[in-house]
Amino acid sequence: MYRFLLSRQWVILTLVALLLIPTMIRLGFWQMHRYEERSARNDLVAAALDAKPVPVERLTSPGHSVTTGQRYRTVIAVGRFDADHEVVVRRRVNSDDKVGFHVLTPFVLTDGRVLLVNRGWIPADGPSQTAFPKIPAPPGGRTTVSGRLMPDETTEASGIKDLKGLPDRQVMLISSEQEAQRLDARVLGGYVVQTAPAPRGDRPEPIGPPGDENAALNYAYALQWWLFAAGVPLGWFILARREARERVAGASEPAEAEPVAAAPTA
Repeated sequence: MYRFLLSRQWVILTLVALLLIPTMIRLGFWQMHRYEERSARNDLVAAALDAKPVPVERLTSPGHSVTTGQRYRTVIAVGRFDADHEVVVRRRVNSDDKVGFHVLTPFVLTDGRVLLVNRGWIPADGPSQTAFPKIPAPPGGRTTVSGRLMPDETTEASGIKDLKGLPDRQVMLISSEQEAQRLDARVLGGYVVQTAPAPRGDRPEPIGPPGDENAALNYAYALQWWLFAAGVPLGWFILARREARERVAGASEPAEAEPVAAAPTA
């Protein structure tokens, strides 16, 4: 009854089904791996944001690479802003996806070392992209700054190309090493996204905290792929049973009698 499974059509269908099952199972495990990665990242970020603030000198130093565990930690620094040597970071968007700049201002600590502080976002509303934008001044004199510690930006991590030949005091990526060369100073590794003190007025626009990655979506995708994998053999079985029934029904139908030709008359 099932000899039709050896037909070319059914052999191809069976091979496709056998190929789809392990592929879908692997895709489900890949989505589950992404779920675990995103969940771990969310837990790490939440732990960093909830941790007690510490002096920035405890977590970083000149030439230091900020680790994954140190990222987003709230740090405190005491010193003064050096607005004369601040730069802007090009092609940055705010919460409304408007393109502008991030304001990167050196912050000179009491011991003379320098911390890079990202003070926030300003719009690119100048006469041209080459002109240095007008930036609200930071607080003057001795100041206590707090913010989230971040690692140096790289093209690999951000996808942003580090273009050369930019207008004066404009950069593409935040790099403590490059700023140390430009300022000829001992610059702490990484930078800080300022959270306090709040800016006067609405500019620079503060950079919001990192959001949670949607790990639950990857979990749902994993279950979906595994359900698809389970559905393939079930679908194959249903199709095969239906084909067998149709063939049995077709074979049991009586053949129609052929009409008898009338004898010719004389």
